[in-house]
Amino acid sequence: MMLTFYWYPNCGTCKKAKKWLENQQVNYKPIHIVQNPPTKEELLDLIQKSGLPAKKFFNTSGKKYRELNVKEKIADATDEEMAEILASDGMLIKRPIVTDGSQVTVGYKEEEFAKNWL
Repeated sequence: MMLTFYWYPNCGTCKKAKKWLENQQVNYKPIHIVQNPPTKEELLDLIQKSGLPAKKFFNTSGKKYRELNVKEKIADATDEEMAEILASDGMLIKRPIVTDGSQVTVGYKEEEFAKNWL
């Protein structure tokens, strides 16, 4: 199984997740989420496969999120509109996002990683 691992190298949570994957010897392809953010279509697919509401894909603690007043913009937004906003700037996306093509995790919780990726 080869996972796709969307991450930001300066992100502490991403570093913990990467270390966990390496310690468990899980194969993954790292993708720098800011240099190569997922497209709107990829995000819609990830949202759908995750089973999570689209709002869970936003990095709500990020500076960009606050600067751009994204909370207001997404209050009544559709999944399509939210995916478009997310695709516009990788810094708006909660990370890491990990997928095997059918399952998706957002953020890093060791229990969730163990359940999904072992």
